[in-house]
Amino acid sequence: MPNSIKDKKQPKPDISREKSAELYAKAKTYFPGGVNSPVRAFKSVYGTPLFIAKGDGSHIWDADGNKFIDFCCSWGPLILGHNNVKVREKVIEVMQHGMSFGAPTALENELAELILNNNQFIEKLRFVSSGTEAVMSAIRLARGYTKRDKILKFEGCYHGHSDSLLVKAGSGLVTFGETSSAGVPKSFADETIVVALNDVEALKEAFNKFKDQIAAVIIEPVPANNGLLLQTRDFLQALRDICTENGTLLIFDEVISGFRIGFEGAAGYYKIKPDILTYGKIIGGGLPVGCYGASAEIMDHISPVGSVYQAGTLSGNPVAMAAGIAQLSELLTNGFYDELHSKTEEFVATIQNYATKRNYKLKVFTIGSIFWFAFTDKEAITKAEDIDPASMEKFKKMHRELINRGIYLGPSGYEVGFISSAHTKTDLETAKRAIFESLDLVFNEK
Repeated sequence: MPNSIKDKKQPKPDISREKSAELYAKAKTYFPGGVNSPVRAFKSVYGTPLFIAKGDGSHIWDADGNKFIDFCCSWGPLILGHNNVKVREKVIEVMQHGMSFGAPTALENELAELILNNNQFIEKLRFVSSGTEAVMSAIRLARGYTKRDKILKFEGCYHGHSDSLLVKAGSGLVTFGETSSAGVPKSFADETIVVALNDVEALKEAFNKFKDQIAAVIIEPVPANNGLLLQTRDFLQALRDICTENGTLLIFDEVISGFRIGFEGAAGYYKIKPDILTYGKIIGGGLPVGCYGASAEIMDHISPVGSVYQAGTLSGNPVAMAAGIAQLSELLTNGFYDELHSKTEEFVATIQNYATKRNYKLKVFTIGSIFWFAFTDKEAITKAEDIDPASMEKFKKMHRELINRGIYLGPSGYEVGFISSAHTKTDLETAKRAIFESLDLVFNEK
């Protein structure tokens, strides 16, 4: 048989999704769109949403028994992989004594000490139940502390689904935002200013217009909810300087980057001190938890010692605290991040080299243990507007081929991927081969 025919890559047959389809049909009678978070509906990719039955290490299995190497990692928090034995054993140990009390426990102190003793940027923190709640509370704290109302955010950064931040840019360099969801009153958008990322002039113009009105500037220092829009350190430092000059608090939303690119997250990586930091489920082993922290002076504006109210029955719940203690203790072991980042860099470099040699229009951006496939020839993408929506069709095709080859990425080309300590060399070699085959099909499709 001629090599040209023998060697030609062929699409893999679609995996069985029969049981997932049955579950999805039933779910649509219970939940809007059949899911409890929109991206899970697989609207941006091919096929029925996969209903996951179990996870262990670097793998997940769906309801039909299909096995996948998982690069979603519950959208990042599972930095040790699924069902890590130390996390699981700690959770089981604590659950035997009760799962929720609505009262303080020693576990809260233990997890707080792990974070605060190894983070130079915050002195006190408050546990909450999600990243959205952490950001919402940080915004309220900034407004209460500064006695100002306006918030400045950046186009392309996502900060959860609180009303103040479900705002997109209007027209013009510096604008009041427009609500990006029905049900968000225009009055909320009127207090939110939206500017482009990596644009110091736009930032300065915003402060010239609203000088003494801006309570806080909030940014993902590593924007990773709309592609991986890596910012320059110079831009982040300019942001720090402008906030300081204007008495405005700088909030780093590190729900994704926190503990992913180092124990001190992006703040430690860039060596820039924000006024308030927010973290998400990674501090609780992937369980529902988050926190926000700042200097003692700022944090003491929170109730019961201050006038900024924030509360929660499940804040600091013992199960999440236990998982967090086990997970963060592992992250502090010698060489953990060096090994994780090294294998991520090698994984990304090999894929990039493969694509470059074949003149495929693909860039794989990375930082820490986070990566993103961008179907572009641009050397850098720092703004949401630089992403070509048409490129998502290529991701859609690649995602289908990867699913059929046992590789699971989040079901959106705008979402990033993650590598965990559970991913073995064999896992990564298997994934690379599947990615090579999928790219060949995507770029050589007739």
